[in-house]
Amino acid sequence: MKTIEVTIVRIYITEASHLLTQLVDYLKDSAKVRGVTVLRAISGYGDDKVMHTSGLVDLSLDLPLVIEFFDEPIKVATVLEHLNTTLKPEHIVFWNAKANV
Repeated sequence: MKTIEVTIVRIYITEASHLLTQLVDYLKDSAKVRGVTVLRAISGYGDDKVMHTSGLVDLSLDLPLVIEFFDEPIKVATVLEHLNTTLKPEHIVFWNAKANV
């Protein structure tokens, strides 16, 4: 089995930040990363320590979102430079991994 080194990135935002479309468009059209997954959480909190939850009576669209992608480390380094101009750096985590090719 052949593997390659990759870097996996997770970006943490909320629906109310209105950054989702901008970030996904950048990753798809400009950065051309291998693929992007967006996860919508059922609950969570961030800097403000206010718990955001989903429920039948909660009509708020301010749930946590996770944007995840991976690619070769050199490409990801360039993407991270750009993302650091748009997001707080502590809202981005990344780690090295291997992918089968």
